[in-house]
Amino acid sequence: MNIVDGKVIAAEIKIAVKTAVVGLDRELRLGVVAYDPNFETLAYLELKERIARTLGVVLEKRVALPETTTEDMLALITDLSATADGVLVQLPLPAHIDTDAVLSAIPKAKDVDAFSYAGEETDILPPVIGAIDEIARRHEVDFKGKRVVIFGAGRLVGMPALAYATGKGALVTVCDKDTTTVEQYTKEADIIILGVGKPNLLTADMVKPGVVVFDAGASEDGGVLVGDAAPEVATKAALSTPVPGGIGPITIALLFRNLLKLRERQ
Repeated sequence: MNIVDGKVIAAEIKIAVKTAVVGLDRELRLGVVAYDPNFETLAYLELKERIARTLGVVLEKRVALPETTTEDMLALITDLSATADGVLVQLPLPAHIDTDAVLSAIPKAKDVDAFSYAGEETDILPPVIGAIDEIARRHEVDFKGKRVVIFGAGRLVGMPALAYATGKGALVTVCDKDTTTVEQYTKEADIIILGVGKPNLLTADMVKPGVVVFDAGASEDGGVLVGDAAPEVATKAALSTPVPGGIGPITIALLFRNLLKLRERQ
């Protein structure tokens, strides 16, 4: 059993970013748009704000109220894009907001979440995928030819994880709410990537010994932030990421590294 310490990896990345920020000729600015944030969203927003301060990054946050329309969201993005080096929209957005239109409004040159990623080789990956890639490189996890099961097909985890794993030559299965034979796939999986936000979605009896588990799920369970994998899964895994303290800290650190790289390109 090998549990990834995401805080240590994140700290190394942040030191490198902070050093680079000190040498810039003007302040590094990140614009954030959040729509009526819930428990999980607030937790990540507060963490981003704290890290921004420690790195010397100016974080400009705009909180959209429930009556905000798609047009209002587009206006917020346009406004932030004029002054920020990078812009992100905290997902998910409610049904009455056109999420595709909102995300498309973020200039590619300022898209710290790298929503246009399609599995190509690049040094600016979607932060969650960047975290998986960072962990995989450090722990010598090879995706080529491996059976990979991905839970969920969302914009932040599932879709880019599919592109990443496929690009690495893996044999990929995506499980969603309509998949009725989930255990058939998970019990044969070499690597499992989770990003649904449902506690105990993956249990120990659903995996084989030696599996690698990347848990990017986050949800509230009794006032505590937890992942999609039950704690017992780690006892059977060769490598796993805890929640909190696994992928989450690395993801946020990489968000700021992406911001720095976008600034350098600009």
